[in-house]
Amino acid sequence: MKQPNFNQVINRHNTSSLKWDFIDQKLQLDGTDLLPMWVSDVDFKCPDEVIQALHARVEHGVFGYSERDDDYYQSVMNWFTSRHQLDIGRDWFTTIEGVVPGLALLVQMLSEPGDNIVIQGPYYGSFANVITMNHRVLVENPLLESIDGYQFDFCHLEAVFKTSSPKLLILCNPHNPTGRCWRRDELVPLLDLCKQYKVIVISDEIWADLTLPGEKYTSVLHLGHEYHDSIIVATSASKTFGLSSLRIANFLIPNPTIRQAFINRLNAHGLDVFNSLSMSAATAAYQYSGQWLDALQIYLADNRRWLKQKLEIVAPWCRMVNAEGTYLAWLDCRALKINQHELKNRLLYQAKMAVSMGESFGVMGKGYIRLNLGCPREYLEVAIKGLSLLNEFRTRR
Repeated sequence: MKQPNFNQVINRHNTSSLKWDFIDQKLQLDGTDLLPMWVSDVDFKCPDEVIQALHARVEHGVFGYSERDDDYYQSVMNWFTSRHQLDIGRDWFTTIEGVVPGLALLVQMLSEPGDNIVIQGPYYGSFANVITMNHRVLVENPLLESIDGYQFDFCHLEAVFKTSSPKLLILCNPHNPTGRCWRRDELVPLLDLCKQYKVIVISDEIWADLTLPGEKYTSVLHLGHEYHDSIIVATSASKTFGLSSLRIANFLIPNPTIRQAFINRLNAHGLDVFNSLSMSAATAAYQYSGQWLDALQIYLADNRRWLKQKLEIVAPWCRMVNAEGTYLAWLDCRALKINQHELKNRLLYQAKMAVSMGESFGVMGKGYIRLNLGCPREYLEVAIKGLSLLNEFRTRR
């Protein structure tokens, strides 16, 4: 395999990139001079094997209706068996163009308007959207924060279950934005509570492959067949291999009744055929790009280590929360002692950065920002220079 060059700076302007070309539209900003560190996609070229597979499919030249073939299924199953020691049943697969659309359909299918749905803050903003925009009630079970990271609050969760009788809990594992990889001894009591109170768990595990060296991803599917009736797992190659616009995701549903109901729901919306390029890309990625991912994990870990060291020197007010996975840095900026509006303005107009503001992750995110580390080191060097200017501002105060 040709060694990937993750230090290569690739100009993504004028490619319809959400992160680079639509800052002004999406964030209501003049984004021409801002470093975009907000959207969670990578600025790296995807694996060569994926590009070759896409070229071959395009050269064929015929793009009729497409279905998942044996190679597609087997590539995903082999990947999870070899990479994560997780055996997946082929009959568990349901497929849709993206994790968030699938979450929305499941929320509609498994609950009624006015029903309570639990998420754990700080939470990915799209989770909140699929709950509230479908006229369900968001019930927050805030994670417990310590200097070592975040943990589940089981006492609060059980109280929520008793008083709110939620239909669903949406789990993020590994967790966006904090980077926690939930352990078996954390997930088992969580699932036990959900089983006791008849709460179905939808686990978004799209970050599964992006653990830091030495850390381990544990799926809710690892925990035993006794939980399979009430768990649904969302997976995709998109985060792992930089394929976010080639949208395809798998929802693994062991429960045959829920699975068939979801398939019926997909069919009712005409979501019963699939993008041939997306399938070709995902299949090639899972079949041939393991070494590429190994190199990426090392690079991302080095980026995280480098940024943490630099922050301690030039921006000691900015504390990086310990993480075990993802390419996201969750940064505690509360030592600046300024409100979110002022923090955002300082980042935009002084540091010249577009970041994900913590308040977009719910009340537990106030005072934090999320940075994307899935970029060449050169971008992080620019980010550090910008953040150091806020350090001077703190000194003046």
